[in-house]
Amino acid sequence: MDIKTAAALHRLRLASIPEALSFPALLIFGTGFKLFLHYDALVFPLGMLHGVLFTIVVVLLLDAWNRTKWPWKRAAFFFVLAIVPFGGLYADKVLKREEEASVIAARARKEGVVNA
Repeated sequence: MDIKTAAALHRLRLASIPEALSFPALLIFGTGFKLFLHYDALVFPLGMLHGVLFTIVVVLLLDAWNRTKWPWKRAAFFFVLAIVPFGGLYADKVLKREEEASVIAARARKEGVVNA
C-alpha cells in the first residue's frame, strides 16, 4: 500500500465516526421530539443529515475498496458496520490499524528496506 491508500483509509475513518454517532444522536433525538413533544420539524433535517453522512461513508468506502483491493467480503463487512448503530466506531478501530500498517509499509518502501 502507498500513502494515497493510507489517505483513503484515513478519510473513511474520519467519516465513519460522525456517521456512527449520527444514528443514535440525531435520529433518536428527532424521533423523541416527534413522539413526545409532537414537533415534526426536526425529523426531516436530522434524517437528511444522517443520510448525507451515510452516503459520504459509502462513497469513501468505495474509494478505499478500489485503492486497497480488498476482497468483496471485507468491503461488505465495512458496509454492514456503516449500517449498524455505533458500528463505525469499531470500523475506526480496524481502519486505524490498517492505515498505520500501510504508512509503515510505504515508509519502508521509500527507504529501500522493502522491495515490494
